[in-house]
Amino acid sequence: MDSLTQIVLGASVAAVCVPQGAKRKAAIMGAALGTLPDLDVFIDYGDAVTNFTYHRGFSHSLFILIPVSLVLWTLLKRWYRPVQVAPYAWCAAIFLALITHPLLDAHTAYGTQLFWPLSFPPVSWSTIFIIDPLYTLPLLVGTLFMLIKPRASISPKVLAAGVVLSSVYLMWTWAAKFFVDQQVLVSTKQNQTQIFSTPTPFNSLLWRVVVLQDTHYLEGFYSLLDPDQAIEFNRFKLNNDLLNQAKDFNAVKRLAWFTHGFMQSEIIEGQLVVSDIRMGFSDNYVFNHAVAELEVSQFSEIDSVLLPYQFKSQDLDFVWRTLTRKSKQN
Repeated sequence: MDSLTQIVLGASVAAVCVPQGAKRKAAIMGAALGTLPDLDVFIDYGDAVTNFTYHRGFSHSLFILIPVSLVLWTLLKRWYRPVQVAPYAWCAAIFLALITHPLLDAHTAYGTQLFWPLSFPPVSWSTIFIIDPLYTLPLLVGTLFMLIKPRASISPKVLAAGVVLSSVYLMWTWAAKFFVDQQVLVSTKQNQTQIFSTPTPFNSLLWRVVVLQDTHYLEGFYSLLDPDQAIEFNRFKLNNDLLNQAKDFNAVKRLAWFTHGFMQSEIIEGQLVVSDIRMGFSDNYVFNHAVAELEVSQFSEIDSVLLPYQFKSQDLDFVWRTLTRKSKQN
């Protein structure tokens, strides 16, 4: 999720746990801990694919963050008075501020390596878009109340309400995804492992669906505001013949593992470009990596390069038009 969401999530869950007099301190500490795992973005692993696939790695691993939370709590219990007064409440605060970060990230399409260093593919439940105001706003309001008016009797109530509302909304996204996936299974008769569904930008009502086939993939959209509308799929080539020629390249193997196989390839300006088809739209994917050069009818591996992503306002226009289509028809 975006940095603001992780900050207010960490602040909220930490402040909820501790006694009234320490809530503001806990919110500040929780905000810092809530953003700590994402500092791995400043690590340069050497090339674009490695940076892409190692992000949300060790710093998001439950095997790392759980021991870190216990060590930090032990140190603070020794030297920090508020923790000494309510040690177990602060233990919960520190633990939740750190652990909720990767767990929330795992709800997005990108993927989070919760079990690093085990070789399991990244967890990507893809129930929520990376920026969703309906999830973030309750947490933000509760955090602001606690920071600005920590002694006000209403502040703890607003804070708790923010955590409850955001959690209920997150549960709603799970229900929405389950319903969407069931509709896709009925309409395509595809195995669940061949389907990837994810919300479109800034909402949980319009969902983008990708269905993998042998040589092609299907892209369609399903609106929960118009549940009777059949999904119209467009068909696109995967170009697996290109990928097969480069299947032994480290970057290609790494991307195949990271994306669970949801990737497309094409030749652009003499380079083999591999796109993660889970994020973006069919004509404008967010992550496109040049991984090889074409030399005399065969590919030569290169240090991977992330191609620039250009935001297209028409993508948001499409989301808005699709969401409002039913209401306009009525």
